[in-house]
Amino acid sequence: MRWVISLVVALAAGVGVLFGLTSGFTALTAETARRQDIQVHPREIPSARVLTDSGQQQSLRQLLHDDGRVAIVNFFYARCISLCLAQGSLTERLQNAIKAEGLQDKLRLISLSFDPRDDAQDLARYSVRMGADPKVWQFYTLEDPDQRKAILDLFGIVVVPAPLGEFEHNAAFHVVTPGGQLVRVVDLDDPGWALKAARSALAAVPGPIAPAASSPGAGGQP
Repeated sequence: MRWVISLVVALAAGVGVLFGLTSGFTALTAETARRQDIQVHPREIPSARVLTDSGQQQSLRQLLHDDGRVAIVNFFYARCISLCLAQGSLTERLQNAIKAEGLQDKLRLISLSFDPRDDAQDLARYSVRMGADPKVWQFYTLEDPDQRKAILDLFGIVVVPAPLGEFEHNAAFHVVTPGGQLVRVVDLDDPGWALKAARSALAAVPGPIAPAASSPGAGGQP
């Protein structure tokens, strides 16, 4: 009888631990829990300077603020021949949807390179390769290693060097407000959901939306 009681106690303890780790069984993985927490408690993005495809160095937070649009952000590197190309194709679909719905004055796309080798020319070539409309979709690269790490950590991007100068990395769509807050993370394989999440974020943007022309160079659940 004693062993039955011990077993029940052990099972109850295990269930309690699982309940805590999964945020009350609503999150089955650490990443799901992280995304749910971001939705409830948006993250302030760290200060970082970026290089634009026109060769200018600017503050990422200032770029977001001055532009005034909600941004859907992803991460890439220009030499990528696999995931980044697929990601670029999905982002192009988002670009087309934004323009088709007439949302280009309210939403924008940003692709951030984590590769220190990427320069302004690499960004410009990649932009052309992806069929990007510079008024809707901009490309920047993170140059400072400490700032790059802080940004990647905040967005949950893991980058691992691979043979032949390649990288292995995870990917997602990230919804960021003009005030510099990460408010949603959405799976890469459903850009429609990313668009819905970005539309939802518009309601939290105070004041008038800045016109898209002021921008430099330029189906997740809501």
